[in-house]
Amino acid sequence: MTLSLLSGPASELIGGRIAERLGCAVVACAVVRFPDGELHVELGDTVRGQDLFIVQATSPIAEAHLIELLLIADACRRAGAEHLTAVMPYFGYARQDRRARGREPVAARLVADLIQVSGIQRIVAVDVHTPSIEGFVSVPFEHLSAVRLLIEAVRPWWHADATIVAPDLGATRLAERYGEALHLPIAIVHKTRVSGEEVRVSRITGDIRGRSPIIVDDMISTGGTIEAAYHALLDAGCRPELIVAATHGLFAGNASDRLRALRLRQVIVSDSVQLPETPALPLGVVTLEDLLSDAIRRLHEQRSLAGLIEHG
Repeated sequence: MTLSLLSGPASELIGGRIAERLGCAVVACAVVRFPDGELHVELGDTVRGQDLFIVQATSPIAEAHLIELLLIADACRRAGAEHLTAVMPYFGYARQDRRARGREPVAARLVADLIQVSGIQRIVAVDVHTPSIEGFVSVPFEHLSAVRLLIEAVRPWWHADATIVAPDLGATRLAERYGEALHLPIAIVHKTRVSGEEVRVSRITGDIRGRSPIIVDDMISTGGTIEAAYHALLDAGCRPELIVAATHGLFAGNASDRLRALRLRQVIVSDSVQLPETPALPLGVVTLEDLLSDAIRRLHEQRSLAGLIEHG
């Protein structure tokens, strides 16, 4: 089978760089919106018999980019693609993996079902918020990690009096990975989410007094978790300078304003989503093009993804 790649509207920049690195064909695809709001997809090239990788993050606006992915996949399936893989640098709706208060959908499961029904036969995702989402899908789910890349980006900011901070219990394992690689202690912020933008901190586990915090997480959305964690760390006696590292920089709502109000030395994210304008933020961006290109090449050649896959 011939290897080919299609970049969805949400991932045109990184998709183009991946295709260039792989030296493979880029399938032309027009995505337009009708006056009534419906999306329409049309392929400009043949995909018959091809091993096709669709690069599309389901980043904000998540439902629009999700529908784009589903329509592109269906068009490719109907046009005779031999094998379809969705490469999703950011997997939206992964946070909604359970019913927290009872009268809610399990959106992560529904999204997984829709992706399968569209004809996609394999999913490649990066640092999914809830790794257990793999159990929601019956097609192969390759969970890659950008943490090694982020650790190397954090390393120049390393010093012996720093502490790696998990801003909530869910980021504890992630903080441990950073701590082990950088030989630094970790602290854990215990939080309760009040709303989509507001969180409340109850306590901090670990010694932070007189130490410089490095907050690590899988994503920066509204910045509310980082803001609450930082103020709690200040109250616990940490140094005021802050470094933040996260795979996905969504910067939703007034996140940039929130973060600018903190004593930030550096914010490090990947290019898993096409970053919005973040004026006056000390932003460092790690590219995923090598990671994703390597994964695509290995999958096409039916080789192991050892060293790229995240477990747990």
